[in-house]
Amino acid sequence: MALTNLPGPFDYNSTRSKLLLTEYGRNVQNMVKYIVALPTKEERNRYAQVVIDLMGFLNPHLRDVADFKHKLWDHLHIISGFQLDVDSPYPKPTEEAIHIKPEPLKYPNQRIKSRHYGKTIELMIQKAKSIEEPDRKRHMVQAIANFMKMAYVQWNKDSVADEIIINDLYSLSNGELKLEENVNLAKVEFRTNNNNNNNNNNRGRTNNQNNRGGSGGGGGRQNNNNQNNRNNNNQNNRNRNNGGAKKY
Repeated sequence: MALTNLPGPFDYNSTRSKLLLTEYGRNVQNMVKYIVALPTKEERNRYAQVVIDLMGFLNPHLRDVADFKHKLWDHLHIISGFQLDVDSPYPKPTEEAIHIKPEPLKYPNQRIKSRHYGKTIELMIQKAKSIEEPDRKRHMVQAIANFMKMAYVQWNKDSVADEIIINDLYSLSNGELKLEENVNLAKVEFRTNNNNNNNNNNRGRTNNQNNRGGSGGGGGRQNNNNQNNRNNNNQNNRNRNNGGAKKY
């Protein structure tokens, strides 16, 4: 028997129009398309307000954004392909302003003499060289040297002699900055994180204590059970002996 009532063509996503803003879904886009085709502006304004409320309900996170109503109206115009003619409380965006690409970010390509000290040290040295007050300049140079020592230990993870820091400071400043001979830099050491090791040792110690406590408690219970069994056996033997002496 031949089929006479064949279904119509299936509606696949691949045959539909492209979603302009996927976070609002296909139904909102169809609603906006329907509003664009309405004949009177009064109807378009009324239905547009309903769709704006629905868009805000579907995306509640936009309420945390400043001027979220303005963003919703911009999205409404974008979904309509900038063809919606309504009385919007905000200026209508243009297609050129939406598709403006930001300028590429410029990354610094500066050459660093000593990478383990970083570019900040070089800037601090240049600042210290421009200081004219002797006391302030001396304190600044000592602070830079302490910072250089800390940065050196972070890379080398070992103790460093003060002479190395003094020579590096003299080299980076082109011989203009130098520490006094009687100045000792702050002591800096690289320490590993021993919290995990301490936690593992504590866990092992607790397990050993639990095992010892469990063994002792289990042994005491086992001894009590053995003593009770021996007492019961002795009592049964006495009962059997007493019963054997009787004559019926």
